[in-house]
Amino acid sequence: MNALVPLPVLLPLCVTGLKLAIGPRLHRLQRFISLAVLGAVLVLSVVLMVAADRHGPLSVHLGDFAPPVGITLVADRLAGLMLTVSSAVTLLVLVYSLGQGMADRDDQAPVGVFHPAYLILVAGVSCTFLAGDLVNLYVGFEIMLVASFVLLTIGGTATRIRAGSTYVIISLFSSVLFLIAIAMTYAVAGSVNLAQLSLRLQEVPLGVRTLLEAMLLTVFAIKAAVFPLAAWLPDSYPTAPAPVTAVFAGLLTKVGVYSMLRTQTLLFPGHRLGDLLMLAALASMVVGILGAVAQTDLKRVLSFTLISHIGYMVFGIALAGHGSISGAIVYVAHHITVQTTLFLVAGLIERRDGTTELTRLGGLAKAAPLLAVLFFVPAMNLAGIPPLSGFIGKLGLMRAGVDAGGGWAWALVAGSAATSLLTLYVMAKVWNLAFWRDAPPGAEEEGVVLESAEDEEPGDDEDDGEEERASGPGRGSDRGRDAGAGLPVPAGAVVSEGFLGQSITTTKRLPWPMTAATGAAVALGLSYTVLGGPLTTFTQAAATELLARTPYIEAVLGR
Repeated sequence: MNALVPLPVLLPLCVTGLKLAIGPRLHRLQRFISLAVLGAVLVLSVVLMVAADRHGPLSVHLGDFAPPVGITLVADRLAGLMLTVSSAVTLLVLVYSLGQGMADRDDQAPVGVFHPAYLILVAGVSCTFLAGDLVNLYVGFEIMLVASFVLLTIGGTATRIRAGSTYVIISLFSSVLFLIAIAMTYAVAGSVNLAQLSLRLQEVPLGVRTLLEAMLLTVFAIKAAVFPLAAWLPDSYPTAPAPVTAVFAGLLTKVGVYSMLRTQTLLFPGHRLGDLLMLAALASMVVGILGAVAQTDLKRVLSFTLISHIGYMVFGIALAGHGSISGAIVYVAHHITVQTTLFLVAGLIERRDGTTELTRLGGLAKAAPLLAVLFFVPAMNLAGIPPLSGFIGKLGLMRAGVDAGGGWAWALVAGSAATSLLTLYVMAKVWNLAFWRDAPPGAEEEGVVLESAEDEEPGDDEDDGEEERASGPGRGSDRGRDAGAGLPVPAGAVVSEGFLGQSITTTKRLPWPMTAATGAAVALGLSYTVLGGPLTTFTQAAATELLARTPYIEAVLGR
C-alpha cells in the first residue's frame, strides 16, 4: 500500500510529458487523458485516505534513502482527506473548463497549454499535501507557482498579465523567505525531515525556535491570504478565467492553511505565537467580510469572502486544541468545495449575461431558475445556515473557543458569529441584486463581448469550418470576428476569443458540461452535510493523530 503514496504526484507529471509530446493535436485524446488521469488520482486519494484511517500513516522513502537524505512522502488522515477533496474538485473544474471550451481549441498555441499546466498544478498540490520534509513542501509550492502563473495569464490580456505579475512577485517573495527559513532550520537542526524536526527542534533554544516558527507562519500566511498579507488576492483572482479562479480560490489558499496546520501541530506544539495567530484570524474575518460588503462585482465579493473565511481556519489552528483542530479540518474541506462552487456559478453568470457586475444583473431567478438554485445552496452553505456543512464547521470552532475560554477565544467566537451574519447579508445582497429583483434596463444585451478577439491566422479555415460545424448554425468563427469588430450579433453567437485562440460564447443556454460540473460540486458540498457524522468522526481521529505526533513520527522513522 505504501507504494501508492507517490502516485498522486507522479501520474500527473508523467502524463504532462505525454501531453506536451502530443501538442495541440488530437483534442479528444487530450481531453480523455486529462479526465482519466484526474479520475485515477481521485481513486488513489480515496484508497490512501481509507488506508490511513484503518492502518495509520503511510510513508515511502523514494530511492529507499532514509531521512534526512531521502525524499519522504507521507499520507496520514489529514493528507488523505485533503487529497480526496482536492482531487474531486479539480476533476469537476476540468469538466467545467472543457464545457466552456478553454482547452479544446488551443490550436494556435505551439503546444496545448491548458491541459499540461493544469496537470502540473494538480501534481504540485498533491506534492504539498504528501511532503514529508520542508524541501519537498517548497518544491510543491514552486510547482504550483509555475503552473498557476501560466493559468492566471492564459490568453495574454493586459489585465491578466498585470494581475499575474503581482501574484508572481508576492509568491517569489514568500518563496525566498521560505528558502531562508529552510536553510536556518537545517543549520540549527541538521535535517529538514518533518518527523526528525519534530524531535530535534525541542532541543533548539526557545528564541531560535520562535523565530523559525514566525518565518514559516509568514510564508504560509502569504500563501493562505491571511490578513494583513492578503492584499494581492482580490486583484489577482477575479481577472482569471472562471475555472482557473475557482480552482485557485478553492485550493491554493488551502495549501497554505494545510501547511500551517501541519507545521504548527508537528514542529511547534504548544506554540508561543498563538495570540498573534488569533489576532490574525480575527482581523481576517472582520476585514475580509467588510471588504465583501463594499463590493458590487460578484467575483470580488467572493474574493473578499475567501479572505474572511480563511480566518475561521486560522482560528482553529491558533487554539491548538482537539476540538478546534477537528473543526478547522472540517472547515477546510467544506470551504474548498463551497468556494470553488461559487466561483463556478459566477462563471456561469458571466457566460450567460456577459458580466458579474451586480448592478447590471437582475431577474435571474425567473429567467434561469436552475442557475438560481446552483447559487443559493452553496451561498447558504458558506453563510453557515443549519444543517449545512458550513454550520457544522463553524459550530465546532465556536464550541472549541467557548471551551478554551480567555479573552482572545471569546473575541474570536464573537467575531465568528458576526462574520457569519455578515456573510449571510452579503449572500442575500447578491441574491437580491442578481436573482430576485427585475433586470435593470440594458441588462439583457445581445452579443456581449467578454474579451476582444483578434483576427485569426491565415490557414485556419479548416479549423474554422470544424468549429462552425461543432457549434451549429450561426455560431461560426466569422461571426465571432464580426462581433469583435463591433457588429451586432444575437445572443448565443461567438463574440470573442479568450484562451489561446478558442472562441468564447455568451449564451442564454449554458453548455451542459458547465452546468453538470457545477451541479456535481453543489452535490459534493451537500454530501458533507449528509455524511456529517462520519466526517466529524474522521476529523476528530485526524486531530488526535496530529496532536499525538507519535503515529506520524513512527511511520516515517520506524520508531
